[in-house]
Amino acid sequence: MAFRSWCRALPVLGAIPIIAAALPGDLPRQTPAAAIQQDLRSFGTTGTVLHIGAHPDDENTQLITYLSLGRGYRAAYLSLTRGDGGQNELGKDFDEKLGVLRTQELLAARQFDHGRQFFTRAIDFGFSKSPEETLRFWDRDAVLGDVVRVIRQFRPDVIVTRFPIPPGSGGHGHHTASAILAVEAFKLAADPKAYPEQLAQGLTVWQAKRVVWNSFSFGGAGPNGLNGPVVKMDIAGTDPVSGETFGTIANHSRGMHKTQGLGGFSGRADTGPNVQNFMLLAGEPAATDLMDGVDTTWARYPGGEEIGRLAADALAVFKPDDPAASVSALLALRTKLAALPTDPLVADKRVQLDCILQSCLGLTVETNIANAEAVPGEPLKLSFAFSVAAKEVDVRYVGSHSPALKLSSPKAGELTAVLPVDTPLTQPYWLRADGAAGISRVDDPSLIGRPENPPAIPLEHVFTVNGQTLVITDEPVQVVAAVSAAQARRRVAVIPPVSLAFNSDIFLVAPGTTKAVTVEVTAARTNARGALRLEVPAGWQLAPGAQDFRLPNVGDKARFTFNLTAPGQPAATPPAPGRLTAVAEVDGHRYSNQRQELRYAHLPVQLLQPPARARLASFPLATRGLTVGYLPGAGDSVAECLEQMGYVVQRLAGADLTPEKLKGLDAVVIGVRAFNERTDLKDAFPGLLAWVEAGGTVIAQYNRPNSLKTGQLGPYPLSIEGPAPALRVTDETAPVTVLATDHAVVNTPNKIGPADFDGWVQERGAYFASSWDNDHYTALFAMNDPGEAPLKGSLLVAKYGRGHYVYTGLGFFRQLPAGVPGAYRLFANLLALGK
Repeated sequence: MAFRSWCRALPVLGAIPIIAAALPGDLPRQTPAAAIQQDLRSFGTTGTVLHIGAHPDDENTQLITYLSLGRGYRAAYLSLTRGDGGQNELGKDFDEKLGVLRTQELLAARQFDHGRQFFTRAIDFGFSKSPEETLRFWDRDAVLGDVVRVIRQFRPDVIVTRFPIPPGSGGHGHHTASAILAVEAFKLAADPKAYPEQLAQGLTVWQAKRVVWNSFSFGGAGPNGLNGPVVKMDIAGTDPVSGETFGTIANHSRGMHKTQGLGGFSGRADTGPNVQNFMLLAGEPAATDLMDGVDTTWARYPGGEEIGRLAADALAVFKPDDPAASVSALLALRTKLAALPTDPLVADKRVQLDCILQSCLGLTVETNIANAEAVPGEPLKLSFAFSVAAKEVDVRYVGSHSPALKLSSPKAGELTAVLPVDTPLTQPYWLRADGAAGISRVDDPSLIGRPENPPAIPLEHVFTVNGQTLVITDEPVQVVAAVSAAQARRRVAVIPPVSLAFNSDIFLVAPGTTKAVTVEVTAARTNARGALRLEVPAGWQLAPGAQDFRLPNVGDKARFTFNLTAPGQPAATPPAPGRLTAVAEVDGHRYSNQRQELRYAHLPVQLLQPPARARLASFPLATRGLTVGYLPGAGDSVAECLEQMGYVVQRLAGADLTPEKLKGLDAVVIGVRAFNERTDLKDAFPGLLAWVEAGGTVIAQYNRPNSLKTGQLGPYPLSIEGPAPALRVTDETAPVTVLATDHAVVNTPNKIGPADFDGWVQERGAYFASSWDNDHYTALFAMNDPGEAPLKGSLLVAKYGRGHYVYTGLGFFRQLPAGVPGAYRLFANLLALGK
C-alpha cells in the first residue's frame, strides 16, 4: 500500500478469529514515531496512481517512491507479465519458475518503494518485435479485461504508462502493447457494458481522470511523431523516516531484480534532481501536476470534510514521545470513517487507520508454527503471542473443525485445529491449471490481479480497544535460523504425504523401442504407504502396472522402474510431444505432485508442486559418437537432453579444457552465456582450441554482447555486437533457408529439411552473430522475422585444424527440453561433425 506500516492488516477470508479484551494503557512502542507521523499524513490524502508496464523491472521505481512516500498516495505497479520468458542471471530456473522468482522480486522491490503490486494473466513469451505480434499471442480480450479489472479494483485517479502508444515505440512488442491496453482499459473501465461479469462479481465502473506516458527525456514532441501535452515534475526528495533520498530508495527497490542482473543498483546513492515528463495519452490534460483537477482530499466523499479535519487534528497534536496519547483521537476518526459507504479506497483507508492505531498502541502479534508444511487432514498446533496482555481470549472458527485454545499467559497461547482434508495443495494460483501459450488459466476470478496466493491458514486476532473492535489479520509462519533474512520466515504450505519425481524432465524414446523410466517417491510423513502407477498417452505401453510402496520415516525415498515402450513405426510427421504422469494413491486419495524448491538468498523460499509429469518424444534420430563434455554457463538443461539422446555426458570446468583432459570426448558443448558468466573460460580457451585443432568438435551456445569476459568467441574473428532486437528471430514459425545444402550439418547423420523447423517454441533464437570471418566460417541458415532482411548468423561452422568449431544463437536450450524433433536432429548432426 501507499502507507508505511509494520502491521499486517490485509483482509482475510475464512479466518480464525482470536478475541482479546481491553488493552492496558502502558504499551510498548514498536513503530518509529516518524513513520506513524508519515502514515497520518498519508491518511489525510486520497490520491491514487496506477503505473502500468509489461515486465518486472519495467517500472519507474523512483516515481513509485515519490508518489507513495513523498506525496502519500496509494501507488501501485501493474506488470502485465511475471517475466516468465526472460533470462535468469542467477541460475537455471526458467519459464514458470522464473515467473515465480520475478514475482517475489517485485514484491521485495515494493517493500522499499511502498507501492502495491498487481499482475494480469499474460505470459511473457520472450522478446517480441511488435505489439501486433504480442496481442496475437496473448488473449487480447482476456488481458485487456484483467487491466480493466485492476482499474476497477484499485480505482486510480491517474494512470501512468511506462511506454508509449503508437506511433511511439517501447522497443519491445510487450512494452508497446502494455500502453495500448492501458489506454483502452482507461476508457472501458467506466463502461458498464464492458466486462459485465466483473460488475456481477461486485466491482463497479471507474473513470480515471487521465492516462499519461512517463516518457523518455525529450523537449517537445515525443519520438516517432507521438505528441501531446507534457507536464514536467521533479520527483526527487528525501524520506523523512529513513533520511534516504527517493532516488536511493528507488535504487534499493530496483536492486531486488537480481535475476535480471540488476543487483548492483542496491548500493547506489542518488541525491540529484530527477525531472520527469508526463505526456497525455487520453483523458483531461493537466497543466502543472499529474493530479491537476483531482480532489485528493477527503472532501471528495459526502461528509468526508470532517474526516479530513479530524485527520489533520490528529496529526497536529501527535506526540512523538507518546504515540498512545493519540488513541482516543484515532478511535473518534475511526467511528466517522466507518460511517462512509465502502469502496476500495475507503476499505484501504480503514486498513491504514487500523495500522496506525495498532502502531500507536504498540500492539504486535506473532503466530508461529513449528513446521511450515502441513498435510490435509492432520492437526496443526499454532502458538501466538501479543506485545500486550489480553484479559480475555475467546475463539471462533469459520469452518467444519473446531479448534482448541489454550492460554499459557495473558500474552500468549496455543491454538490447535485440523486442516480440512479437502484443502488444496499449495501451488501459485496462476500455475494450478494448464493455460494457453500466452495466458494463464485462473478459475477463481477473485484471484486475478493478486501477486501471490492468500494465506493457507488465515487468522484474525480481534481486540477490543475502548469499546471498539480492532482486527489484526495474520498468518502463521515458521521461523528458520541460520538463513538469509528473506528466508527466515516461511509461510505455511499445504503438501501431499508423498512427492514424486521422474529421473528426467523428458524421455526421448525411439519408435518401437523400450526405455527404463524411474520414479522416486519421497515421504513427507511417517508410515507413508500406497501404490504408484504411471499414465501414458494412447499408443504407448508401460510395464509393470501399479507398484506398492511403504516408507516408514519422513524423508525416506524409494525408486521404482517402469519399462516404457514407444509406438511402433513412426508416422511421416512425428507426433507432438506427449506427457507421462506419475500418480500415488494414499489412503484413498490421489496425489500427483512434484516438489520443487526455489532457493535464492534475496527471496523467501518458494515451494512449487506442479503435476508429476515428464515430456515424451518419439521420432527417428541418428547419432554418432558416445561421450560429450558439457561446460555449464548461466544454467540450462541441455546436458540432460543429451543424455536422453544416448550420450554419456561429463560435466566440465575451466581447468578441464586442455587437450590432455579432453582426450576421449567426441564433442564439447558450451552452455548458454558461458562467455558472460565464467571467469575461467578466457584463460582456458586456448587449450580448448588446441583440442579442436587436433580433431575435436566444440558447440558454443549463445551469449550476450554486454559483459563478455573475453572478446574471443571462436578460433577466428566473430562478433555478436549490435542491437539485440535486430540480431534475433522472435517468430518461432519463421521460414528457414538452408544456405549450404551440401554441408554435413544438414545431411549427416540426419537429413535436415523444412519439417525439422516445425514446432519450435518461443523463438528461433537470439544474439545471432553480427559479423564473422567469411573465409573460415560457413553460415548454414538464413531466417528473419516478417518484414525484415534475412539474418545469416544463427549458426556458423568453422573448420579449425582437423576439428570443427560451432557458434550458434539458435535456442536449443528451449527447444530440446520442449521435445522439438528437428532441434534434436540438428543438434545430433552438430555433435557428429568429423565423425
